[in-house]
Amino acid sequence: MIKAIKKHKGAILYGSSLALLLLLLRWLEFRFLVLSTSLDIYIGIIAIIFTALGVWLALKLFKPKAKTIIIEKEVEVYVTPSPQFERNQKELDNLNLTSRELEVLELMAKGMSNQEIANELFVSLNTIKTHSGKLFEKMEVKRRTQAVDKAKTLSIIP
Repeated sequence: MIKAIKKHKGAILYGSSLALLLLLLRWLEFRFLVLSTSLDIYIGIIAIIFTALGVWLALKLFKPKAKTIIIEKEVEVYVTPSPQFERNQKELDNLNLTSRELEVLELMAKGMSNQEIANELFVSLNTIKTHSGKLFEKMEVKRRTQAVDKAKTLSIIP
C-alpha cells in the first residue's frame, strides 16, 4: 500500500490540491452570496420568526379555555293528560281550510316531512306541496313551524 502511494504521489498531490482549490472557490462563492444577499436572508428569517409568533399567538388566544362535556341523563317526564280537545270550528271556517289541507296540517304538526305525508295520504309529493302552499297562503305564514304554531294557537289542531 505504501508502495502504491509512492508510485502515485504526484497524482494524489495534484488531486488533493484541486479538491482544496475547489473547496476554497465554493467557500468564496458562498461568502459572496451571503454578503450580496444578506438583507434578503435577514428579511426572510424575520418573516419566518413573525409567522411562527403569529401562529403561536393565534393558538393561545383562540384556544377554548374550558372543555365542553356532554352528560346524558335519563329523566322521567310527567305529562298531565289534557282535557278533550275541541276544534275551533269558527276559526277553521274563517280560514276556509279544506279537509285535506287540515289533514296535511295535522301531519305537519306530528313532524312528518312532505314525502312522509304524501306516503301517508297516498298522493304525490307535488300534491302535498300544493296543499302546503295553499295552506300557508290561507294562514298567512311562510313556514311549516309558523303554520303549526298558529293552528295550535287558534285551536285548529291539538
